[in-house]
Amino acid sequence: MSLELVCPAGNLPALKLAVDHGADCVYIGFRDSTNARAFPGLNFERGSAEEGVRYAHAKGRKVLVALNTFPQTAACFEWQKSLDMAADIGADAVILADPGLMRYANRVHPQLRLHLSVQGSATNYEAINFYHAHFGIQRAVLPRVLSLAQVEKLVANTPVEIELFGFGGLCVMVEGRCILSSYATGESPNTAGVCSPAKAVRWEQTATGLESRLNGVLLDRYGPQEKAGYPTLCKGRFEVHDETYYALEEPTSLNTLELLPEILRMGISAVKIEGRQRSPAYVEHVTRVWRAAIDAALKNSDRYSVHPTWSATLGNLSEGQQHTLGAYHRPWK
Repeated sequence: MSLELVCPAGNLPALKLAVDHGADCVYIGFRDSTNARAFPGLNFERGSAEEGVRYAHAKGRKVLVALNTFPQTAACFEWQKSLDMAADIGADAVILADPGLMRYANRVHPQLRLHLSVQGSATNYEAINFYHAHFGIQRAVLPRVLSLAQVEKLVANTPVEIELFGFGGLCVMVEGRCILSSYATGESPNTAGVCSPAKAVRWEQTATGLESRLNGVLLDRYGPQEKAGYPTLCKGRFEVHDETYYALEEPTSLNTLELLPEILRMGISAVKIEGRQRSPAYVEHVTRVWRAAIDAALKNSDRYSVHPTWSATLGNLSEGQQHTLGAYHRPWK
């Protein structure tokens, strides 16, 4: 029995830290809109990607390339070019959402391993089996909207490897169907690669506190000692009936450490950590914790328990300093 730990890397230092601290796979994106974390200064150019692949392969680890936004007709060659580069640098798999790009991969790079991105929003085994039959998808990353009972039924009815999110930020929108921020910015994160493009973000110190705005829309106001987070529309605080609060979604992180024995039992192939936009320090600490937890669960799942130091470390890294089991814990499902 095995369970791969799949960790994020927004740059080369993060990739190396993930590999050094126990990641089995590291997933990256290129420095363009072909991936869903297209922030300025983030991601990999060809040279750094090649170095990252060499570093990972030298230590027996894998590099996956996320090409998980949706190509547009006027510029579809950009996605094809990025897929070509992923194949050229020796990526172990590409993570795709668009069927057209999958068909291109089948035709031009038939030996390249394909993973179905969470952006593909496949929530049932019939959908996953369709991608497997038509495009040879070998692994699918499930959206974070299913209960564990639903996940277990799905696993039992597909030959495709299943990857589950284990830790990281949550979003009120269904993956692959995010349209909320496009109302404020005019750009969809599913095509432009980022829900709060830096060019639309403004910070202003006012008499009432530090304000963050997205294309002129006030998202939050912070007090003198309050930690300010990167502004996203879904996690903004808004005034509703004279009360100001997180009207759409309160910042919190998914944390499934306690579910590891159940995840192993149902035959999940990989656990994914969210956070390519996070710092190398985040990657190091989360990878270290999850490596220790997975090893403990693999050694003896019956006696497995969450170590207090693991919880404390992940608690400090969670959005809003709080965490949840999310949709996984829905006993009525």
